[in-house]
Parts: sequence; structure tokens; C-alpha cells
Amino acid sequence: MKRLERIRGLSRRLPSGTILWDSRTLEAHSGDKWFAKALPEAVAFPRTPEAVAAILAFASKHRIPVTARGSGYGYVGGCVPSKGGIALSLAHMNRILGIDPHDFAAVVQPGVITAEFQEQVERKGLYYPPDPASRKDCSLGGNIATNAGGPRCLKYGVTRDYVLGVQVALPNGSLVRLGARTHKNKTGFDLHRLFVGSEGMLGVVTEATLKLLPKPPYRACLGVGFADMAGAARAIRAIFAAGFLPSALELADEFTLRAAVKRTGSRLLQGCGAHMIIELDGHETSVRGELTTLTALLRRFRPLLVQRGLGEAGCERFWGLRREFSYSLRDTGLTKLNEDVVVPRGRLEDLFRLTRRLQRRHRLPLACFGHAGDGNIHVNVMLNEADAAERARSESCLDELFQGVLAMGGVITGEHGIGLAKRRWWPDAASPEVRALHLTIKRALDPSDILNPGKFLTR
Repeated sequence: MKRLERIRGLSRRLPSGTILWDSRTLEAHSGDKWFAKALPEAVAFPRTPEAVAAILAFASKHRIPVTARGSGYGYVGGCVPSKGGIALSLAHMNRILGIDPHDFAAVVQPGVITAEFQEQVERKGLYYPPDPASRKDCSLGGNIATNAGGPRCLKYGVTRDYVLGVQVALPNGSLVRLGARTHKNKTGFDLHRLFVGSEGMLGVVTEATLKLLPKPPYRACLGVGFADMAGAARAIRAIFAAGFLPSALELADEFTLRAAVKRTGSRLLQGCGAHMIIELDGHETSVRGELTTLTALLRRFRPLLVQRGLGEAGCERFWGLRREFSYSLRDTGLTKLNEDVVVPRGRLEDLFRLTRRLQRRHRLPLACFGHAGDGNIHVNVMLNEADAAERARSESCLDELFQGVLAMGGVITGEHGIGLAKRRWWPDAASPEVRALHLTIKRALDPSDILNPGKFLTR
């Protein structure tokens, strides 16, 4: 029996409208923000955990690929249904099931949009820190699948640090609850965290219990311009050496800044070879005191400018610009290959020396910006994709970038995942023993290899 005929048979067992296969729906679920696309044979829109489990049980029995997806805002082709089959959208499972200010915990379905959840939480005086740049569009389930980060991860940690428990539909169709509602738990293995960052290859999260914090009552920003990235990197080292732990510390290079000025017209970034955004949070008295001390510290490095942003509105002045960086690079008309590499904090200057060498050697612009405080810099190789010679040079440039980052003790992805985009470098990033261990876990949970096949765990 053909695969689509089997899927049509499954649709008759589920509520009407759960599975669709019209061309518009298939096209809309064929890719994410990366360059690859593949049409699924059908798209499923379950509304309950039981429906997700039923779809997976059927797919396992008939060996039909299933690629789960949130809002499709990934950057590595992680939710591209590269083997066809069923694209499993969690968009209709989008309810906040509870926010408890006494337990400092929330229970959510995977389709909840991150920013909407944060707004609801903050109305209760609580705080959910992970803040990917696409937070107004991405879903919490997608954040969990990729272990999403963001600027505030410097102080507060990544998505993994806020997942207390999950309900997961396994490939065999069983539903399991892992973890707990408590903020400490050492009952058996830490199994719920196994599914955080698993890129949809081990199970489908159908519900999550998330840790919350008290909302900091005040925040303030400094925007600091430097002549070059080397000077900015030295200033970052001094900030930590002085005992500061900002909630966020972002850095952008000259190419990025020029593009952002052209797009936004902002004077906050003009004339800088590098620009840093530093955010502090806490009680107002302490934040203002730290801001004064930090400003005096930074002036020792002869910045071109130091600007303050006080309170929510003052901070948003800077973060509004920061959110435009990626769009600004696209406005150049060049193709942007966004690589979210991470190096140990002490190797940040080495990373910038590496990117300068790569620019000269391969005659391509490299736009660097991102989460400098934790060593996670988005290195964007910019090229004219219509030029075959530039395409070839970009491939060599990426090879050398990843080799250089790994030689520093870094990693090839800090937030986006491996997906399809970085599959080529997976053997460089993980030893044979580590790759074998991944496959052992995959085979144990998904022996029919139905979940997100064709990605880096090829068999």
C-alpha cells in the first residue's frame, strides 16, 4: 500500500481536520528559515497528547517518517521533512495550562509562543528568562527541541535550565511523564533533559513544566562603541574580572553596524568599529550604582561613546536595534550563512583574529555579532550566491571556521542545533564513541527510525 494511502487511513481514525494534504499546507510545512525544503506527504495538526501518541504509534507500525515542528523559525533545516511522510505541527496545542506564583512553575503546551508566555508570566511578577531573537514568533516546544538560548542566557542560563518536567509521546505511541514540578529532583536518571535539545529525534514533547523566577524590578543598559573588536573584547574581559555578571552582553562588528545604520538610521551605532550592549538588572538602587561603576571601568578602554538606557523604555531603545541586525544583513542583498559558533570565554579575541584571517583569505565579508558574554558569536558568511566562485570559497571558509573553533575547544553550534545545515561537520564535532552513543540512544527509543530522519543521526 502506498504511504499516502496509509496516511489517509490514519486520518479517518482521528478528528476531522487533523490531517491535511492540500498543496498550500504541504508547502507551508516544507522548511524553516534555512535554505532546504522538502514536501511532506501530509501535515498533522493534533490537539491532544493522545492524538500525537496515536499518530506516532501508527507511523512506527508502518515505518512512516514523522517530522515534528513548532513555528518553523529554526536556522538549520531542523524541521525540514527531508524523507517526506508526516509533518507533525504542534501549532494547535497552544494553551498555557497554568502559572503558579507559589510554586514558581508553569505548565504549557508546546505550541505556546515564547513572547506571549513571557508576557503572561510577567503580569504575575514572575520571569522566564530564555529569550531567543525570534521569541515573538517561535514556540516553547521548538525552544525545548533546540535548547534555545538568547542574550539573557549569560546570567540566567538556557532553556534546558528551566525545564522541570515534560510529557513526551514516544515513537511507539506511549505517553510518559518525566521530571517533576519541584525545583530539585534526583529520582533516577535526569531523563526529562534527554529530550531538551534532541531536535525531535527521540520523542515529541506534548507538555512542559517550566521553572520561573521572581521578575527583577529594574533594568538598565549601556551602549558602548569601540574603534574595533579587539578593544571591545579586552573590555569584556575586564568586566568579568571586576566581578560584574550582566544579564546580557552583546557585541556587533563594523559590517553589521553599517548595515544596521542603513536600515534603521539610528545614531546610536554610527562611527563604531564595534558596539557593545550591556544590560544589568536587579533592584534600582543597586543597578544604578553598578552602572556608574561599570561606566568608569569602561572609560579606561577609551570607547568612542557610552550611552545609557534606564528602565524598560531605555533598554528597549538598544534591544530594538539589536533585533534588527539579522534583517539588516539580509538588506545587503547578500546571502547570509548564519553560524552560531561558541568558544570558551577566554578565546573570544582568538575567534575575532580567526574571522579576520578568513575574510582576507577567502575574500568574503564575515559579519559577526551575538552573545559575546558567553562566547557565542553568530559568524555570518556573506556571499553572492549567484557567483559559483563565491559559493566555493564560502564552503572552504566554513570548513576553516569550524576547524578553528573546535581547535579552541569550542563547539559548532550553541543555539540552532545540527539539523541539515551542520550535518557535514557532525563527524568533526563529535568523536566516533560519542556518535555511537547517540545512535545507541536513538535505536533504543526509535528503533524504526521514524522521528526526524535524514538529519545528523543517519543510519
